[in-house]
Amino acid sequence: MTEGVLSHEIYALLDDEYARDILKSTNTTEKSAKELSDECDASLPTIYRRTERLIDCGLLEERTKIGEEGHHYSVYKARIKRITIELENDELTLELEEVPAETMADRFTTMWGDI
Repeated sequence: MTEGVLSHEIYALLDDEYARDILKSTNTTEKSAKELSDECDASLPTIYRRTERLIDCGLLEERTKIGEEGHHYSVYKARIKRITIELENDELTLELEEVPAETMADRFTTMWGDI
């Protein structure tokens, strides 16, 4: 789990419908804020607030894409593969399994393909 992030922050965030929808939507494919807004039926400000909280908790990552005419924009991708919550000895524990990190070569290949 991300250093400094408390379990109760993640529990509270996962209680939010939009945050869950963003994670589900970005699980396999990176999405722009506009795409997330359309898919989650939420306003852009709502999407930006939730993505910021998800990034702060280490559950989502933001990448910059280069669009047509050289303009850039952000896309979001879930960083987690699995969330496990266990109840043992009167305590809840939270474990996050992250998606394997993309190498610099992978990022370069993706960026080159977008050009």
